[in-house]
Amino acid sequence: MARTAVGAGAQVGERPPDIRAVPLRHPGRWVVAVIVLVLAAMLGHSLVTNTRFHWAIIGQYFTSTRVLSGLAVTIELTVIAMAIGIVLGVLLAVMRLSPNPLVSGASWLYIWFFRGTPLLVQLLFWYNLSALYPRLGLGVPFGPQFVAGSANAFITPFVAAILGLGLNEGAYMAEIVRAGILSVDQGQTEAAQALGMTRLQTMRRIVLPQAMRVIVPPTGNETISMLKTTSLVSVIAVTDLLYAVELIYAANYRTIPLLIVASIWYLIVTSILTIGQYYVERYFARGAAKQLPLTPWQRLRRNLAITRPALAGGLEVPRPPR
Repeated sequence: MARTAVGAGAQVGERPPDIRAVPLRHPGRWVVAVIVLVLAAMLGHSLVTNTRFHWAIIGQYFTSTRVLSGLAVTIELTVIAMAIGIVLGVLLAVMRLSPNPLVSGASWLYIWFFRGTPLLVQLLFWYNLSALYPRLGLGVPFGPQFVAGSANAFITPFVAAILGLGLNEGAYMAEIVRAGILSVDQGQTEAAQALGMTRLQTMRRIVLPQAMRVIVPPTGNETISMLKTTSLVSVIAVTDLLYAVELIYAANYRTIPLLIVASIWYLIVTSILTIGQYYVERYFARGAAKQLPLTPWQRLRRNLAITRPALAGGLEVPRPPR
């Protein structure tokens, strides 16, 4: 009776053999992988053998003072514009959700205008603001002015770039923040109000911390997009990264190598921002996910651990001890 329960060919008390699992074959994946490798090899061969890329010139100007100065301006524009956009976006989102129709209507009108007009047009508008308002002043509304001066003195090309980028970004960030706020369960707000919290306290202590899981990913994308969007300020003579290389190749006529220099720098900074975005998202995912997503290093180690036995022809799955 005992031999029947254990199974034919196995003795009583004998440990069954380990299970040998053979993974499924996916020939289509290998075909696609080969095609990708061939295309990558062709691209690499072209980059190495085509002398028209002028890699020596790229290396010469890659760390030149003018290029690095333009890169610094690009990063500065990105940081300032995103800071203005985030602060303005939070304010506009809260206004948009206000029960006061005048406040919510003003927020909707702002978002409608700045999302409905091209950013390039807005940059040109701020750059030429002196044609509409030759003098600007700061003081009491409809009263005396404490500070006044020429609009050209206040609105320099750099300030025009900041205004155009920051105010435009605020409209997009407002919708991102609003979506994050709406993603938080209404019961959280009702519970906070039952505890005696004001609307502002509820928003700052309860809603926004939970909404960050929804707000952070698109905000990271907006930051990366802003880095590249700053290239538009070259039309108003702000010496960012793109305008710096334009000035150089306007003198030496090496257009393609200098554009490659700018592209490489954009890719480097974008990659750094992407890594930062990943870890910020991972930080705010704590408590929401049962298991945090793996870091790039952990994912690489896991893939290597899976690939080794698979390449050996099979995957041994040991039977758990009895």
